[in-house]
Amino acid sequence: MNKDVFLGTIPALLTPCTEDRQPDFDALVRKGTEMMDAGMSGVVYCGSCGDWPLLTDEQRMEGVERLTKAGVPVVVGTGAINSKSAVDHAAHAQKVGAAGLMVIPRVLSRGLSVAAQKNHFKAILDAAPDVPAIIYNSPYYGYTTKADLFFALRAEHKNLVGFKEFGGKSDLSYAAEHITNQDDDVLLMVGVDTEVYHGIVKCGAVGTITGIGTIYPKETLLLTALSKKAAQGDPEADQRARELTEAFSVLAKFDEGVDLVLYFKHLMVLKGHDEYRLNIYETDALSPSQATFCEKQFHQFNTWFANWSKQGGVIAECM
Repeated sequence: MNKDVFLGTIPALLTPCTEDRQPDFDALVRKGTEMMDAGMSGVVYCGSCGDWPLLTDEQRMEGVERLTKAGVPVVVGTGAINSKSAVDHAAHAQKVGAAGLMVIPRVLSRGLSVAAQKNHFKAILDAAPDVPAIIYNSPYYGYTTKADLFFALRAEHKNLVGFKEFGGKSDLSYAAEHITNQDDDVLLMVGVDTEVYHGIVKCGAVGTITGIGTIYPKETLLLTALSKKAAQGDPEADQRARELTEAFSVLAKFDEGVDLVLYFKHLMVLKGHDEYRLNIYETDALSPSQATFCEKQFHQFNTWFANWSKQGGVIAECM
């Protein structure tokens, strides 16, 4: 089973909108292609960044199919409030040749039930047996997948190949200690922008799923490359990775909040991509102070990076 898509950096695509606030699939495909040209290993659609709860199942499937037909390796988010919808997305992913699945827990109904989550995960994995899948662990979904459940699932579903951890340092450390180091064939992916360095250097993560990388692909790929060199014991790379992590910290922090899509879309507009100006709901908008704060951080980071990246050495090696 080809797991290559998970061995690199995967941006979570936002959903661009037309003037009537419908998904702009032409713009979605352009962005997916642009991400691959930048050096990403694939894209995610629909995760939290893609606003999956606000789209119909048909819209989500159309986005996946359009990206796949364009030759973009897609990891499909299976988020749903019922298992039937999640299974439909998994089956569709296998049908259209998606590169992977991001298996999201059952939400709202029996969300804290281990038995319900096990059956939910099993149904998704059964529906796409030929598609490599990772469990998406996130406090925002209200359920934490522990090692015993993960390996009970893996014993029956060989397409379960990894674990994406969206939590903080302690959560990543748990995943490394109890899940991904129990079986060398299980992959750990960093799922939150604030913990790329810690996840790769301290926990052995082999890839990242990123929100900020959709806006800053070059800088995000550089952070991943520096972190991987740091994990091999390169002290210069370690220093530079920590410097870039600190400079990225405020922009990356947006990934942890409830307004992540609003911030990331605003950053897209600042980068010149006006197709991200609108959100699906008209009332979903940053406050004036949030927008101003975002803009100041955007300009500050750009100025810092332009100067910092001129230092050469391991930075130049990894860019």
